[in-house]
Amino acid sequence: MGRTASLLVVMLGKLALVCVAALVADAQQFPSLKAANLNGDEVAMPGGFAGERNLVLIAFQREQQKDIDTWLKLLPPLAQAHPEMRYYEIPTIQKMNGMVRFFINNGMRGGIPDKQQRARTITLYIDKAPFKQALAIESETTVYAMLLDKAGKVIWRESGRASEAKIEALGAALAK
Repeated sequence: MGRTASLLVVMLGKLALVCVAALVADAQQFPSLKAANLNGDEVAMPGGFAGERNLVLIAFQREQQKDIDTWLKLLPPLAQAHPEMRYYEIPTIQKMNGMVRFFINNGMRGGIPDKQQRARTITLYIDKAPFKQALAIESETTVYAMLLDKAGKVIWRESGRASEAKIEALGAALAK
């Protein structure tokens, strides 16, 4: 294969990746849900998120709180630099009866004395399969950070623990 043909193959491959990424991004829309934060206030999502852009930190397992905390530790300076952004913790749990939800919420509320942090923590008790499908979440073994526009469209995403590089990438997405 000649040099021109090789270059064309590489360019077509990159174009295909961009098209696939665009299709995946279009498919990622935070679903319309209602839930209560840990202060007991109902939030209609995604429209009820307070920012023009909203970072949601999604966890599925109790032990993932330490991974969420890595994000929470690094976010305040970024939020100060980008006042249009708000961030939320979204523990995501399978549907449960009211009594079990009451005990789980009270346990979390007791572990979070800060009222602002409780306002940013919105526990979802849902059928997780459609939620995960809407957001292209393949595994519950990691946490996800997703930046949403006001309408709830995912405009940036990452998974796992926070790092300086991930925070820089988030800052670049906010600067667009």
